Amino acid sequence: MEVIFLGTGTSQGVPMIACGCAVCASPDPRNQRTRTSLHVVMGGLHLQVDAAPEFRLQCLRERIGWVDQFILTHGHADHVAGMDDLRRFCDLLGGVALPVYSTEEGLGRVRAMYPYAMAERPAMKGYAAFQLRLMPVRLDLPQGTVESVLLPHGGVETLGLVFTERASGKKFAYYTDCKTVPPAAVALARGADVVVLDGLRPLPHPTHLTIDEAVAVAREIAAPRTFLTHLTHLTEHTALAASLPPGIAPAHDGLRLQL
Repeated sequence: MEVIFLGTGTSQGVPMIACGCAVCASPDPRNQRTRTSLHVVMGGLHLQVDAAPEFRLQCLRERIGWVDQFILTHGHADHVAGMDDLRRFCDLLGGVALPVYSTEEGLGRVRAMYPYAMAERPAMKGYAAFQLRLMPVRLDLPQGTVESVLLPHGGVETLGLVFTERASGKKFAYYTDCKTVPPAAVALARGADVVVLDGLRPLPHPTHLTIDEAVAVAREIAAPRTFLTHLTHLTEHTALAASLPPGIAPAHDGLRLQL
């Protein structure tokens, strides 16, 4: 299984507009954080999770050449606004609708934003078409499984996702944009080789895990490796990495993991 972090930043991105702080001005490319999205290759199947506003640029930077299926964790703008650029993958798939999985809330947002893509086939070459599907608790695929659990995120619930590759048995958990990780989600993530958690900032936030809260969840799950994502400009990569316990690290745009 390969995991590619296309973006690891908060809804405002880093550098942030009209900010000259040390992190926003940092020359370290790991502090250049586009909005959060992820690409998972499981047994040769390409699964795209979320499409940030920079999705096209992320795909070009990381040379993403194929998407078989798309999963939207929730309908907030920083996760859904790049979906129009999935049109290229509809072309590559032979002019058919791309399967899109999400919650009822997420699917509703896709319908509202992309009414022209609600079709079995693109209206013409170069257009997007989405086949909307409610994300099941367990999505069984020939290449493996994707299990889902709901995570609280303010007024909506986010899909927490656990990928298990059939051939290798490798397990990967992805819990972005959440205020807590309920017991059912902790149990689902146990045994994962790698876990990714929302770790917004050191300061409290009403809808996101803080870094300390994410560390506490990581200890509860007890995976060999945990990465924090959805990071703001309040954390500098090297300093944050040095402050975290062993086995926990900040993710960064372009990070690739081979499980």
